[in-house]
Amino acid sequence: MKSFFIVCGTVANILTTRALPAPNPEPMPVPPNIPSSSAAQSQLAAIRVAAQGPQTGYDRDLFPHWSTQYGACNTREVVLQRDGTNVVQDASCAATSGRWYSPFDGATWTLASDVDIDHMVPLSNAWKSGASSWSSSLRQQFANDLDIPQLIAVTDDVNQAKGDQGPESWKPPLSE
Repeated sequence: MKSFFIVCGTVANILTTRALPAPNPEPMPVPPNIPSSSAAQSQLAAIRVAAQGPQTGYDRDLFPHWSTQYGACNTREVVLQRDGTNVVQDASCAATSGRWYSPFDGATWTLASDVDIDHMVPLSNAWKSGASSWSSSLRQQFANDLDIPQLIAVTDDVNQAKGDQGPESWKPPLSE
C-alpha cells in the first residue's frame, strides 16, 4: 500500500506543479480531489523515496480498466462526462457530442474520439512502483479510480506520445 501513496503523491505533484496550464478562458471541469499546493507539498514530503522496480512481468492487461461504473457507463465514459462540458451520451453511454479541454496541450475537442483518458501515473509506472505485488482487484481499482485525480481527459495524440513514461521523463507540452 505504500506504493499506492507514492503513486498518489506523484499524481499530486504533477497536477499542482506541471500539468495545469494558465487558466482556460472558459471554465472547464477538473478531476476530483486535486490537493492544494501546500497539501501536495506535505504529502510529497511524507513519501518514502525508493528505487523503481523492474518492468519484468508487466502487461497492461494485468490492470483491468474501463470497468462498468453504473448502468452501461464504463470508466472512460464517466471521465468523458465528468471532464467535458455539454456532453450528450446515447443509450449505451457513449459521448455523442460535447467539448473537452486538454490541460496537457491547451486544445479543445468536440469529438470524443479525439480524447484519450490518461492515467496520470502510467500503469507500467505503477507496476514498477509496487503494483506488481498488488492483487488483480487492487490493480483494477487503481486503473479505474474516479476518486483521486488519476484519470483525466486529454488530447489523444499527446497521451499516446506520453505512452508509459512517468513524470521523471515526460512533462505535458504546456509545462515546458
